[in-house]
Amino acid sequence: MNNNIKISIIVPVFNAKKYLKRCLDSLIHQSIKDIEIICINDGSTDSSLNILKDFAKSDSRIILIDQENQGQSNARNAGLDKAHGKYIGFVDSDDWVDLDFFEKLYNAAEKYNCDIAAGGIIRLHKFNKKFHLKFDKEVVTENKDEKFEICDVPELSYVWNKIYKKELFTSNNLHFEPGIFYEDVIITPQLLYYSKKLVTVMNTYYYYWRSSNSTVTNRSEKANNDSMYAHQKAKEFITSHNIDISSHEPITKRYKLFGITILKIRKKGTKTTTSLFNIIKW
Repeated sequence: MNNNIKISIIVPVFNAKKYLKRCLDSLIHQSIKDIEIICINDGSTDSSLNILKDFAKSDSRIILIDQENQGQSNARNAGLDKAHGKYIGFVDSDDWVDLDFFEKLYNAAEKYNCDIAAGGIIRLHKFNKKFHLKFDKEVVTENKDEKFEICDVPELSYVWNKIYKKELFTSNNLHFEPGIFYEDVIITPQLLYYSKKLVTVMNTYYYYWRSSNSTVTNRSEKANNDSMYAHQKAKEFITSHNIDISSHEPITKRYKLFGITILKIRKKGTKTTTSLFNIIKW
């Protein structure tokens, strides 16, 4: 075992042949070299496994786990169990990161002895690109409410734009809840709460690709139920641990006709967004 691994990057893979090479190229060419890339093939039925094997042959830092389909939560847990790095990072197989992403997060975490370092998020779709989360300055905080505010949690409860000290998972016995979608929503508030210190990192980004086949885009009945379940669990955790999210908690009013939302008004801080039939927004 290499005791000098700085970051273990966990990549769950399921039928991702269209985007997987782009994802892995961004990881093997990271400016920080002392990493391991743990790829969990979660029962893919396309050529994803062959792509992973080809990359693993050419880069010894890639660790390949091949398992029957158990869902993203179990895949991430399998990666956690295998990880040797001081820090843990997550990348979804259809996303990618700036080539200096993990080096900048690692250096900031080490400089300030932080349990979590967070980078920005750029969300992309076939027709648009926008900043989902952007840090204009470096902030170091131990305040639990401020950690939630600057990371915009629970609204943006993503695990993949951050790195975490591995001991944050082990010392608090944290794993992803198996068998559900939206597992990030449950674990992210816990990671922020149990962390002692967090730092934000400017000018490096995680690229979140919103494809037409994603869980968010094509939500099944199970996905809808899991979303409600995960958000309820997150809310219960936040409430029971006296975390104040009032400064950034969105307030949404829906106006319905025959059970269909025709007008949605959403207020978050000083910003108000109005949506008509979920098509026209202003």
